[in-house]
Amino acid sequence: MKIGKIIELEKIVDPRGNLTVAQGDIDVPFDIKRVYWVYDVPAGEYRGGHAHRQCREVLVALSGSFHVTLDDGTQRETYLLNHPYQGLLIDTGIWRTLDDFSSGAVCLVLASELFEEADYIREYDEYMKYVADNDKAL
Repeated sequence: MKIGKIIELEKIVDPRGNLTVAQGDIDVPFDIKRVYWVYDVPAGEYRGGHAHRQCREVLVALSGSFHVTLDDGTQRETYLLNHPYQGLLIDTGIWRTLDDFSSGAVCLVLASELFEEADYIREYDEYMKYVADNDKAL
């Protein structure tokens, strides 16, 4: 089973410049409550390194490229994001790390929740305990 899912966003081709739209509950499978972007990541650095308890996200490479590695506690998948008309859907409870940013890369994040520090799991050991506890609850 795949951890993440690439979703295709509508690409409107126009000789004056292309256009892509991401509408909450239509193109993106949740209501978008927060939008932010990551850019100017120095060579060799990474972003992410956390999971969310409640927040779902779609990541889009608006410019350039980067890799996203997803980890559900038992398996890992790495995705190359390099098309502004594709997004990577990340569900709750999935650890993510973004790295290998090209020069000028911009990562747009569409989030289902407003920022709430308590929603973040920032230590991998804590994340593995969270996964084990949730597996027991099932």
